[in-house]
Amino acid sequence: MTSPVALRQLFLGGARSGKSGLAEQAAINSGLEVIYVATAQVSHSDEQGSMAQRVAIHKQRRPSHWRLVEEPLALSQTLLELDQRPCCVLVDCLTLWLSNHLCGPSGGLDVALEQLVTQVSNTRHHLILVSNEVGSGIVPMGELSRQFQDYSGLMNQRLAQVCDEVTLAVAGLPLNLKTKPSH
Repeated sequence: MTSPVALRQLFLGGARSGKSGLAEQAAINSGLEVIYVATAQVSHSDEQGSMAQRVAIHKQRRPSHWRLVEEPLALSQTLLELDQRPCCVLVDCLTLWLSNHLCGPSGGLDVALEQLVTQVSNTRHHLILVSNEVGSGIVPMGELSRQFQDYSGLMNQRLAQVCDEVTLAVAGLPLNLKTKPSH
């Protein structure tokens, strides 16, 4: 089997915009083995809450033959390990990964973000990233919320620069912001 050409896709959108569904369809269309990297963490206090419900919806929607890797923090290392064979890796979602870092052990987010951008730049497989676009609303009042919005915007900008294709999901429809030139 020959290795596919590396393709880096970034799907952005607001809550319930359809970004995950569009990313999942892109993974199916790749024709490759799909490895789904989930960054969500469901705490014991939220086992019946909204995060647990969202995780359940994602599980029901994706094909059962997709391999699942749960990685809330060490995303760059996981992507490096998965880069050893031809496949399609779908990461959903980067803003949860960011939240895990902001609300977890202090320090290291700048380094983790730099490592992520570097790994995405160097990937050799088909990589699909999903992230929330949170910069279109008002500036939050709380310090942690402002920090999340700032880092999210920075992360999305940095990843959009190194991705071949960037799609904004609005009302379930794709708006192509950046398309890989065909040769």
